[in-house]
Amino acid sequence: MRARPEIPSEIEEFRDARWRREGARQVASPIEAERFIEQVGFAACLTDSRRPGPSLYIAVCGRRDAVMPRNVQKDEEASAAWLLKDDLIRRANVYYAKLSRGKAMFIAPRMIPYFNAIWGLKRSEEKAALSGNARKILKVLRKEWEMATADLKADSGVTDRKAFYAALDQLQAAMLVIPEGVYYDPKFTYIWTLGLSRFPDALTTRVTREAAVKEIARCFLASAGLTIPGELAKVTGLSRAEAGLGNRALVKEGFAQMLRPGWYQLRS
Repeated sequence: MRARPEIPSEIEEFRDARWRREGARQVASPIEAERFIEQVGFAACLTDSRRPGPSLYIAVCGRRDAVMPRNVQKDEEASAAWLLKDDLIRRANVYYAKLSRGKAMFIAPRMIPYFNAIWGLKRSEEKAALSGNARKILKVLRKEWEMATADLKADSGVTDRKAFYAALDQLQAAMLVIPEGVYYDPKFTYIWTLGLSRFPDALTTRVTREAAVKEIARCFLASAGLTIPGELAKVTGLSRAEAGLGNRALVKEGFAQMLRPGWYQLRS
């Protein structure tokens, strides 16, 4: 296996501050979590130090080497991050869904138009891009606006558990459907709604794909300080080719400098 390139210590320290990987800056409340997401632009929910990029779980732990334990139910930090995720969904100040490659991610409102330009679907594209089950679920939500999981299964007719969640994942990845609430009593359930119901302005703002790629690259580089080969693609779900185009656009405008192929550093 090819060894992961070593990131300079000063860049790791830069990321410690920006990504809240320090005990003095760790996230402990919904307001702090929202401020963290707004500052970094987008962050994974429960990834740990084995994956690159900002993460709510790592920010809750407040350390660079945080690793998610196997038995997450008994881990205080994992539980704290999970409950914060629930709070953020209810508060609706940041976007949350399973996006590219099924990875749960938070997006600051200012970045929603750019992510939507890459992964969102126009209504005219839905029939060709979405499965039949996904279209059934979407049709019900467009009529009812919000529904609990069990009711959505029944009304859509997609009652097979595996098929239902595969369709929901597809709708989330297309930035059409999001969870708007989580309840544990009398039984655990999500409440689902349309992304447009919570973020209408951001999801109807049109930007070009080229501009979106550049702004996503800018957002990541501003909080990471440096990006290494394949890192931006892995964090965001962009292809490596498109991530490279975004980084080179930043070099062209003077926001970044290319140290060598695949290595781009914030120019400041």
